[in-house]
Amino acid sequence: MSDLETPQAGDDHAPDTDVVALLMRQHGDIRNLFDEVEAAAGDERRDAFHRLVRLLAVHETAEEEVVHPFVRRAVPGGAEVVEDRLAEEEAAKEALVVLEDLDTNDPTFMPRFMKLRTDVQEHARAEERYEFTLIRRSTDVATLATMAKAVKAAEAMAPTRPHPGVESAAANMALGPLAALMDRTKDAVRKAMGRH
Repeated sequence: MSDLETPQAGDDHAPDTDVVALLMRQHGDIRNLFDEVEAAAGDERRDAFHRLVRLLAVHETAEEEVVHPFVRRAVPGGAEVVEDRLAEEEAAKEALVVLEDLDTNDPTFMPRFMKLRTDVQEHARAEERYEFTLIRRSTDVATLATMAKAVKAAEAMAPTRPHPGVESAAANMALGPLAALMDRTKDAVRKAMGRH
């Protein structure tokens, strides 16, 4: 059984068939990449930061395509919950744009990065508390699995490790600009959900 298939302690839903468990695991991957960026220096910090940016972009795109529409449609008061999450996501995207323009060795990088980390962690907690809990209460196992399939299609667009043979962040980023990555992610999610 792979890590992806192993249920978490106290969780009767396996991450590969439950969108909530899958997104919770991604939140853990994001936290780990924040730790990696903070602990690293030089090229290692830059590489870890680029992997973090890719995972954040794909994760948020998947949520925008899968989670938010479901919560809006199926949860009483869901539109307000989604609007709050979208405002948080927009602020994080703006902070990422500023950070991407900085060298990771720039003296202003780490203070801005740590602020982004705090904001992203607060956003993840809000998603877990408000959206994820409501999703579990509002749907069945089959719908959770369908949504998980779409998020997994998105996840394939942004591995947390460089592709084999791609050691540098510059080469890894050359796989596609972020906007193109987000577009490909949307296409993959829509295809997985049977929407074209």
